[in-house]
Order: sequence, then C-alpha cells, then structure tokens
Amino acid sequence: MSPSDHAAQVLQRKYYATTAGQYHEAHVRDDDPHSVALEYMSGLLTGLGARSILDVGSGTGRAATFLRQRHPAALVVGIEPVMDLLLRADRATGAGYVCGSGQDLPFPDDSFDVVCSTALLHHVPRPAAVISEMIRVARRAVMISDANRFGQGSQFARLTKLALWRAGAWPLYTFLSTRGRGYHYSAGDGIFYSYSIFDSAPALDAWADRTFVIPTTPGSTGYRPLLAAAEGLLVAVRETATPAGPPALPDPRQPEPHLSRASGRAPAGSSPGPGGQRGAAESVDREG
Repeated sequence: MSPSDHAAQVLQRKYYATTAGQYHEAHVRDDDPHSVALEYMSGLLTGLGARSILDVGSGTGRAATFLRQRHPAALVVGIEPVMDLLLRADRATGAGYVCGSGQDLPFPDDSFDVVCSTALLHHVPRPAAVISEMIRVARRAVMISDANRFGQGSQFARLTKLALWRAGAWPLYTFLSTRGRGYHYSAGDGIFYSYSIFDSAPALDAWADRTFVIPTTPGSTGYRPLLAAAEGLLVAVRETATPAGPPALPDPRQPEPHLSRASGRAPAGSSPGPGGQRGAAESVDREG
C-alpha cells in the first residue's frame, strides 16, 4: 500500500468511527440514485432467476436488506471491512454479513449468481482490484451503482474531463488537483476518489456477454449516459452461467462465531463453518 493510500485509509477509519451512528440517516433516501438502482437491480435479479447475491462494501446493510426483503428465497450476503458499520447492519431480514475487503473476497470462484455494489468504488483507490474480485466470484452478473465523473459539471467541464481521460492525462490532472494526495475529502462523504462507472466497463465487457448502463439521476436524458448521467447502474451479464459448485457461503440464518474480527478468517483450530471468510479490512471499501 502506498503512503498516500495508507493515509487515506487511516482518515477514512476515523470518519466512519465518528459517523457510523448517523451513517444510514445521512446517506440513504428513498429517491436517491442508489435507491433507483436497487429497484432496477431487483427486477434484473428476478429476470435472471438469481438464487445467491453478494453485496460488496455493504456498509450498514442498505442494499443487502433491500434485496433480501425483495427476494426472501435468495441467499444474500454482505461483505464490509469497517466493523463500526457492520455492527449496525440489520440482520432481521435474514441477510448474512462477513467482515472483509472487496479487494480480497473470501469466497471461491463462481460462488454467487450476482455480485453487486452501491456507492463503493468512488471510495476505493484501486477500483480495478475490486472489479477483478467481483468478476471472479460471480457466475451470472455483476451490477455496480456509482458515480460517473463525465456526467457531472457543466457541458464544457464534462467534455474537458472526457478529453483528458481519452488522452491518458487524467491521472496527472488528478495528482495536480489533489496536490499529490490522489483523493478528496468532505464532511459528508469522507474520502472519495475521481471515478466513473465507465472506468470499469472494459473489464466487465471482457467478462460478460452483455453490458449496459441505466442512468439513475434525474435529468439524465438522451441516448448518451456517458455525458448525461451523473450516476448510473452498470450491469454486466453472462448469458450462460458457470455451473454452481458446492456451497461455500456463510449461512445468513446463523451467527458467525467462526469469524475473526481482525482478519475475517476462521481462527486457527476452529471449524471453517458454512463458508470461507476474508482478508484484512480496508477502510475505504463501503456502501453509501
């Protein structure tokens, strides 16, 4: 981990420790872009016949709770590295939770029908690492609800950002605009990085048979969400799913005494329980 990434992790840990008690109320609204995305996700899950769902960066359980309520027959698991948020997740719906990082998911390949995240990747310094892990454990689909830098600001700003990105100059611009830190900080969102769901599209295109974007913000009109949607839902679907292997997932109906708080893995000498667990916590992975 670079010194800049480590500094961001420490700062974000402090942010969540301070705001965890008010986190859900501060970040969740019925009409926000991620609520819109979750409605679309639910419909797509029904169409795909999904029986298992992993929510990466589950935070206080917003998405996992919603999806479990809409799909009570499905196995819904959330993974979250920040214990202060994880302890506030609502387990009453039957969703299960694991303490761990999206950069090192503690599950075998092809473990879940669908893997999703909401408001996670703009808090991650290396989104490609998380995307790689999401693809690895997904059998049928990956869904990402997040920001799109190219759809924010004036029309001139949007075109300028797109031109810099296409010219390969965006990392330099980010370095200069953040004075070398690589990230921004706000009282309302903590640490955040410049991110667009379109940054992750090439990796998903290579994995999936079908990839598309659904705008989730008001006023996202037209046929080009790249420059029109400030936020969106990126969906990648495999038409032929990888056959499911033997179950290796946490049972959301059972407690998780076999989990180590620090590492998310089974302590030495204990039974592994119904599922594999994960690596060390990365405080910048979370749900919004």
